[in-house]
Amino acid sequence: MARELDQDELIDHWTLVGDEPELIVGKRGATRLGFAILLRFYTEHGRFPRGRAEIPDEAIEYVARQVDVERTEIAFYDWSGRTIEYHRAQIRKALGFRECTVADADELTWWLVDHVTQLERSGERVREHLLSECRRRKFEPPTAGRIDRIVRSALSRGEDVLFDRVLSRLPTAVVAKLVALVAPAGEEAGELEDGSAVLASIRSDPGNVSLNTMLTEIAKLEAVRGIGVPGEVFADIAPKIVIGWRRRAAVESPSHLRDHPLRVQLTLLAALLHCRCREITDTLVELLNSTVHRINARAEVRVTNELIKEFKRVTGKENLLFRVAEATVDAGDQLVRDTVYPVASQATLLFSYEYNRNRSNVKTSRALALLKYSCR
Repeated sequence: MARELDQDELIDHWTLVGDEPELIVGKRGATRLGFAILLRFYTEHGRFPRGRAEIPDEAIEYVARQVDVERTEIAFYDWSGRTIEYHRAQIRKALGFRECTVADADELTWWLVDHVTQLERSGERVREHLLSECRRRKFEPPTAGRIDRIVRSALSRGEDVLFDRVLSRLPTAVVAKLVALVAPAGEEAGELEDGSAVLASIRSDPGNVSLNTMLTEIAKLEAVRGIGVPGEVFADIAPKIVIGWRRRAAVESPSHLRDHPLRVQLTLLAALLHCRCREITDTLVELLNSTVHRINARAEVRVTNELIKEFKRVTGKENLLFRVAEATVDAGDQLVRDTVYPVASQATLLFSYEYNRNRSNVKTSRALALLKYSCR
């Protein structure tokens, strides 16, 4: 169903302009109104409407006022038959358009292959480019089914061109290693004695942050680099296309990859290794950063604990030790509790002794010896 239009849209898209009013001269009633609507629709969309349902009621009323015909007359316009075919031919001739022939469709397909499908793999986007090119060449677009066939054919041919391009850039030695990645068990050749295991390892995700994970990722990176896919293989191929191939290779089993034609199989595997080399490198950088952060976090905890211990130290302990030592030396035969405890309580002396028992402070070593004697 056609959507509602506002006044600006009516003026922009449904106003008869230029020589268009002259084309409806001599027509009356439903024929006059129907022709005017076909003309404006074709001018805006590059094709004819499929029926009355594509024409908004507001547009019919707006055009009817311009051609001085009652809007209800549209109910008498025949959307199939000789009259509408004659109107279509008149409009094509007036606007310089023509119907798209088989030869035109084949030409459009190859135009899409050369200019669109090697960069764009979305069917909807390819369709938009096709319709735009039809308007530029003043071709009336083919039917919807034929457009779908053109788009599918162009996508297939465009990808074939890319497959051939990638295959031509792969050295023979690299081709042998790529084939070995998906070879059945017992048939691996060259340096890859267990190609399926290597492929599984390359496709696997990294584990938690640890030294073992880093070593595993380094081994993956060495395996990818060992196969030796040249970096310039995908130099002029759109990154989103390479990523699409990488995703296909990541989810297909080795047996499914083997079922593809050789050029497809090699392209998918090369794209996987090309992307994984960068991804694994990024993973290693992230693991290194995470490891450094973890070391810093542990160091902060350790330093914090040391600071807490320092805060718990007895304030002015060195002075206190010297005071205890002096009191002990000058006391002579007096009792310890009468000489030392007035200077420092027994609990304070025991805490200070336990904290500094294993510390080597040359400045206070003699005072500590006296402190130990006093605590007995």
